[in-house]
Amino acid sequence: MDIISNLINGTLVFSTAFIFAALGGLISERSGVINIGLEGFMVSGAFFSAIIAYYAETAGLGGLSPWLGVIGAFVFTAIFSSIHAVATIRFKANQVVSGVVINILAASSTFFLVKLIFEGSAESPLLTTVFHKFRIPFLSDIPFIGNAFFNNYPTTYIAIAFVIVIYFIIYRTAVGLRLRAVGEHPGAADTVGVKVNRMRYMAVILSGSIAALGGATIVLTSNGNFAFNTISGQGYIALAAVIFGKWNPIGAMLASLFFGLAQAVKDQLQIFEFAARIPNEFFYMLPYVLTMLVLIGAVGKARAPKALGEPYEVGKR
Repeated sequence: MDIISNLINGTLVFSTAFIFAALGGLISERSGVINIGLEGFMVSGAFFSAIIAYYAETAGLGGLSPWLGVIGAFVFTAIFSSIHAVATIRFKANQVVSGVVINILAASSTFFLVKLIFEGSAESPLLTTVFHKFRIPFLSDIPFIGNAFFNNYPTTYIAIAFVIVIYFIIYRTAVGLRLRAVGEHPGAADTVGVKVNRMRYMAVILSGSIAALGGATIVLTSNGNFAFNTISGQGYIALAAVIFGKWNPIGAMLASLFFGLAQAVKDQLQIFEFAARIPNEFFYMLPYVLTMLVLIGAVGKARAPKALGEPYEVGKR
């Protein structure tokens, strides 16, 4: 029972970054703008959270440093998001190409800046103050369930709250209706007075900032610092979660949990004796193999927003 409880807990831990990134990608693509740049936004979030948390520590801010890192990742990644927004909305660049450029730009620029800031080091210093698991009083004492669900990092609880809030906004508010309208039929939305490109700008910039929280989560919980391989393709897994989840916040969360389960299984299997005879590379490739299988299974079954990938000219019906 302890193994299963730890497996569930590990699934929640590993899926948190995927949930944030998938929610970010979902918001952008619901507005009609393809977001291949989730990897780059996660890298940006990891970088800014590590740098801001480090300098907050050196300034003596102690326990506030991880929270400042999260806020910094959210705010400053708007820079990268704006690049993608301007390129795809203002200049109508190919959205896939723009997303790939964002990934390359984020990886190269953050690596350069880390070496510049820390005098040639390939990674930022290890943080002494990071997030720790928080046990919810009373609920965490329930046998099995308590350890599985109510003993997690603050970022995990925040990610689940984001799912609920974003679901409510998309499907229960006027703003959500406009967001879905510009992604499905921007001409019709324009006819009734919705500012299509303005809505898309807001969606893309917010998309990057939310995805950045996924990168910040990795740095401020498990890694403790930033390096060029901190994200290692997890943004692409999050993109798969958007598609597998059918562009629905609940679906994206469930898909993220599935990929998080793959990571947790990898860790749990490695504690058994037979795992010593299996190359480590096999365990590390497991989440990515599952991603490919899921995408193959999702082909033809997931319906994307109708206007996804199509630039819109104001006044065009």
